[in-house]
Amino acid sequence: MEAGAEMERERASNIEKPEIEDDDQPMLSSQALEALKEFLSEQNKQSQSISEENGGDSEEVDLVVEDWRLSQFWYDRETAETVAEEVRSLSASTSSPVVCIACPTLYAYLKKIDPSVSVRLLEYDKRFEQYGSDFTFYDYNQPEELPQELKHTYQVVVADPPYLSKECLEKVTQTMEFLKRPGESYLLLLTGEVQEERAAELLSLYPCGFRPRHSSKLGNEFRLFTNYDPGERLGGWERHK
Repeated sequence: MEAGAEMERERASNIEKPEIEDDDQPMLSSQALEALKEFLSEQNKQSQSISEENGGDSEEVDLVVEDWRLSQFWYDRETAETVAEEVRSLSASTSSPVVCIACPTLYAYLKKIDPSVSVRLLEYDKRFEQYGSDFTFYDYNQPEELPQELKHTYQVVVADPPYLSKECLEKVTQTMEFLKRPGESYLLLLTGEVQEERAAELLSLYPCGFRPRHSSKLGNEFRLFTNYDPGERLGGWERHK
C-alpha cells in the first residue's frame, strides 16, 4: 500500500460524478462480469510474462497497476533499488529473512536483485497472491491477525503504512513489534515526513538523508526512517536531539 498519500486519494474522490438514480444504475450481466474478470487476469499474466522474458536485464520491474482506492503509489526505480540493496545487505549480514509490510515494489526489486533472498510480503491487495507462498494477506486494522509462525521471526522488518494517520502508524507499529525478533533488529519505515515525531516516539526511528520518491508525483514529502545508524549509506542518519 505504498505510499499513504491521503491528499491524492482525497483529490481523486472529490471528482464530480453524474447523479444516477438507483433504478437506473447500469448492471453488467454475469457473462460480462466473467469476461471482465478474465481480461484483468490476462493483463496480470502478461505483466508477469514480460518480467520473466526480460530476466535481470530490465532496469525496471513490472507491477500491477496502482489502485488509488487502496492508496497505492509505487516507488520509482531509484528508490526501489536503493532501499532493496540496503535491505538485501542487512539480510545477508544477519542471515535473517525479510518481511515487507505493504510495500510490494520493494518485494519485487529485492527478488530481482537477489532471487535467493527470503522475503515475505504482507499486503491487503490480493492481486499479489501471484507471489505464491511469499504472500500473506494483511489488514492493518487487524495488526496481529497473522499466522503465529511469523511471530518474532524477522530481524529485518520494512513497512510502508498505507495512510498518514496516527491510527494507521500505531497499528502498523503493533505489526512490526509482532514480527520482529527480540533483541537486535533492523526496522525501516517509509512514510510521510509528517510522521517524524510519531516514528521516534513509537519505534525510536529517525530519518535518513535519502528521500524516497514515487513514480506518480505526490505532493507529500516522504522520508525513510530507521532504528539504526546506516553510516554513509542512505544519505546518513539525521538523528535530532
